[in-house]
Amino acid sequence: MNRSKILGLAAIGAAAIAASGCTAIREPRGYIIDATLLQTVQPGIDNQRSVEGTLGRPTFESQYGQPTWYYVSSTTGRKPFVRPRIREHSVLAVKFDEAGNVVSAEQTGIDKVVYLSPDGDETPTLGRERTFLEDLFGNIGAVGAPGAAGPG
Repeated sequence: MNRSKILGLAAIGAAAIAASGCTAIREPRGYIIDATLLQTVQPGIDNQRSVEGTLGRPTFESQYGQPTWYYVSSTTGRKPFVRPRIREHSVLAVKFDEAGNVVSAEQTGIDKVVYLSPDGDETPTLGRERTFLEDLFGNIGAVGAPGAAGPG
């Protein structure tokens, strides 16, 4: 092999390695969904114990209202030096009655995700606008002032 072919192959190899560094990185997060297991959860047949045996512990449980277990799964993709973006998102909500039997099992996707955009860098609050110095020195003279309630 002559020297120019070796340099050409080295350049192609270096370009391939550099290009592979720009590919997206996929990261699964949360519950790993198995479609076969999801189909086995049947309303009227399963209960909390059988669901836990089949799917495992939920990502989180409802705190109010009808008892519901949520299994949340996301897959993010990102390129190097860029903020990750959600590529796939799924939530399985298994609802139970008071006896612990499955009432329904519903799966939703990324179409139900709500993206919030904060209103600037400040949180709007009600009340008087105070400066940093007023907050810092606002209580000077208020503690131990005449007419303040004493110990006892």
